[in-house]
Amino acid sequence: MSVARITTLTLKSKEGADKQVQAYNSTASTTFPEAEQLLQIRAGDTTIIAISLYEDNEAMERASAARSKSLDSNKDNIISVDMQVGTVELNHS
Repeated sequence: MSVARITTLTLKSKEGADKQVQAYNSTASTTFPEAEQLLQIRAGDTTIIAISLYEDNEAMERASAARSKSLDSNKDNIISVDMQVGTVELNHS
């Protein structure tokens, strides 16, 4: 069963959020090659929700170093990071 990592970022400014969105859009597919699906949602001027689906926990954990590096690249603009992990019970498209 697939697992999902849901990361909610709150940034200091709209410009900081814009920078984070652009960086993730341009690098996510190559930075997280094992991800089955990547979603990025702009929930407000300074709030971004990223959802990553992986085949299993092991694949998700292999992506953790790249995730940390991605977040660290914009750490001066980030107020908070909240992460949740769970099993995917429905994935309909």
